[in-house]
Amino acid sequence: MTNYLFRLVLIAFAVVFSLSASAANGPEKLRLFLNDLTTLSAKFEQSVLDVENGTSGRFQGTLHVSRPGKFLWDYFEPTPKQILADGDTVYIIDEDLEQITYISQERALKGTPASILIKQGNIEDRFEIIDIGESQNMAWVELIPKDQDSQFVRVLLAFLGDNLRRMEMTDQLGQITRFQFYDIERNPELDKDLFKFNQRQGFDFLNDY
Repeated sequence: MTNYLFRLVLIAFAVVFSLSASAANGPEKLRLFLNDLTTLSAKFEQSVLDVENGTSGRFQGTLHVSRPGKFLWDYFEPTPKQILADGDTVYIIDEDLEQITYISQERALKGTPASILIKQGNIEDRFEIIDIGESQNMAWVELIPKDQDSQFVRVLLAFLGDNLRRMEMTDQLGQITRFQFYDIERNPELDKDLFKFNQRQGFDFLNDY
């Protein structure tokens, strides 16, 4: 479950970094957002649905990002967990199990849209971007990954006014992960130590390189 959750977070994280709410269409939104984005902070609620649309998990936490390549997904509900990327290594810190798994960031991001964090370039090279109109009083955009190794088949993004409000991801097995974002801060000043890994006394340290 930890590794699956980790992959979902990487996907979600990459998509969050592919957004702009001020442009008139999907591709222009992406370009404008990436042009001047340096940091990001937000609160999130996450739910995971199985293939029969039964809820198999609900999570809450905060997200902090510093480009290029650094992020912290800090889960506080239902159990404490952190996923930290410092630019070289990704750490999965499970407070409940007192366990830390570390993975090469290059390996962890391979085959996922999260590579957008460490690679500059045209977002349209990685996604087919489709404007799909309005629903539930929100403007929706669909992203289709061009990477054949991607773990998901599509992502739906919903904007309310100038803000990203929802994201829905469907993986290769038909499982859906939904995110709701709120209290979003664009380009806030973040402490560099936020993305610095600190070993926990007594935790098991597992190498997944």
